[in-house]
Amino acid sequence: MANHTRPVTAETTGAYAKVADAPASWPVERTEERFAGAKCGMRTDWVQMPGANGEGRSLAARDYMDHPGAAAVVALDSAGRVLLQRQYRHPTQHTLWELPAGLIDGAGEGPLATARRELLEESALRAGTWHELPDFFPSPGFSDERIHIFLARDLTEVPEEEVGFVREHEETDLAAEWLPLPEAVRAVLEGRLHNGATIIGILAAHAAAQDGFTSLPVAADA
Repeated sequence: MANHTRPVTAETTGAYAKVADAPASWPVERTEERFAGAKCGMRTDWVQMPGANGEGRSLAARDYMDHPGAAAVVALDSAGRVLLQRQYRHPTQHTLWELPAGLIDGAGEGPLATARRELLEESALRAGTWHELPDFFPSPGFSDERIHIFLARDLTEVPEEEVGFVREHEETDLAAEWLPLPEAVRAVLEGRLHNGATIIGILAAHAAAQDGFTSLPVAADA
């Protein structure tokens, strides 16, 4: 998995700069694929773990979902409104209001390219300005999935005939709303939104708006 952890800069150094996630890999004695599907798989790794009281080593089986990762987009228009789309999610038995998002599953495609593609396909929009928002592991004890969130601004509409994407299944029933960013934050805090990427993206964008987004890294292709 690519390391997309942001480098420590002068602005992040200080007494608490050491509190930062870092890549690590404990030895794996063997691995077994349990299931392979169209979007994800299941795997068991037998991992060498520290023994009791720190003495010796022990072997422990760890089951997890093998996932390609995803990208989500906080699309913010010139009026400071964020785009949310309602979509049915069968595993949760809910319709959820979400950011435009999708799997990083295109050949040779990185997170930013996926974000651009999903914004175009789901929303018929292109953005002239892209910044990075926090990325996160939604369920690190169960899956290696990593979700990358981007802020997209300077939006332009794309005619449907130029999008070149046919919506099917859940995407045929998409509904869209543009919420002022403070109202989107209110929806999060009142418990009306439940998608993890949507919650993190909205709160991060709201925090970053306080300095006009100047602290955000400019997004670049991996």
